[in-house]
Amino acid sequence: MVDLAAVKDRIDQVVDDHAEVLLAASHDIHAHPELGFAEHHAHEVLTRMLEDAGLSVTRRAYGLETAFEATAGSSDGPTVAVLCEYDALPGIGHACGHNVIGTAGVGAGIAAAAVAEELGGRLVVLGTPAEEGGGGKIFLAQEGAFEGVDAALMVHPAGMDLSRFGAIAIQQVEVTYHGKAAHAAAAPQAGRNALDAAVLGYVNVAALRQHIRPDERVHGIFTEAGEAANVVPDRAAATWYVRSPTVRGLEKLKARVLACLEAGASASGCTMEHHWVDPAFANMVDNDPMIERYRANLARTGRTLVDPSAMDAVVGSTDMGNVSHIVASIHPMIAVSPPDVAIHTKDFVRFAGGDEGDRAVLDGAKAMAATVADLWAEPGALDEAKAAFAEARESGRATGRPTI
Repeated sequence: MVDLAAVKDRIDQVVDDHAEVLLAASHDIHAHPELGFAEHHAHEVLTRMLEDAGLSVTRRAYGLETAFEATAGSSDGPTVAVLCEYDALPGIGHACGHNVIGTAGVGAGIAAAAVAEELGGRLVVLGTPAEEGGGGKIFLAQEGAFEGVDAALMVHPAGMDLSRFGAIAIQQVEVTYHGKAAHAAAAPQAGRNALDAAVLGYVNVAALRQHIRPDERVHGIFTEAGEAANVVPDRAAATWYVRSPTVRGLEKLKARVLACLEAGASASGCTMEHHWVDPAFANMVDNDPMIERYRANLARTGRTLVDPSAMDAVVGSTDMGNVSHIVASIHPMIAVSPPDVAIHTKDFVRFAGGDEGDRAVLDGAKAMAATVADLWAEPGALDEAKAAFAEARESGRATGRPTI
């Protein structure tokens, strides 16, 4: 019988022994923000740490230049994947705290690898680029990165220690309106105003928002709006995000939004073309048995995991949602800032690279590695996680597909 309490004490010690290098890496990545699919510096920093700790590392994994895969443990044991993110946002750097995610994931991987053979488990540490809109995890899934994986987990920074992230399904659509140019003063009757088409489409969507679910979201911007005020614009363009709590709901809402945008073109005598940007992000399907193990393990660090209410839920979208449709998964949030500091803001950048961000790296690594140990060695833990995932698939909450 495995003494899991003693195993977890050793896991904590491994993380503490690597604390200096983990925090140095977090600060280094924070100071060198890189956009999705271009995270070459972060890729090198994280893979070097894993190699130095003795894991077998594959750089540029699954055909993605800045993805990686590191493995340890028994080749035929139950397989748990710890996921890392490390891309930044345009203009504001690590305002989502992916420096914390990447280094906490590596820390968890190093600690879990130290007990993997003893517990008979197989570990995969997966470096997943371009979460901020690029969908790196989806491409990795399409290339087989999650084949044979029994469970997957990661942590994400926030203003509170939350059991789950309100990740809803999303797809982006780019629309272009075509009209006819004319002199706006001398011969406006000869023109067809593409900007009017875009504006009418926007107004239509604004009206639609009154009649969609309160947990659905539609938001967009104009990206082209004409060149000169005295010329009727013959071209205008916009980008829209459509979000719904489920994959099925997203498909229905997409059709309604598209009808609104097309109506703007029809009313103004213009034409419209659209392009749904792939990959779409699925909603997150959290695995309750895994969350409860993580809750207990996080408590060992002195933190209390809170179940989000309507008031404190963090709502957004992530490609981890797609992973949760094909394997039992969790995506808890770990506090690095006060609750009133929102992610994707300049203030959050400071916290992600500060003392609270450092604490989150170490606490997140310990809690995740201990949860991996539970899935490997606690009797029935992995079976419970798999049963909950199977129930999600039967109920339709999980599609079982890597993309939507």
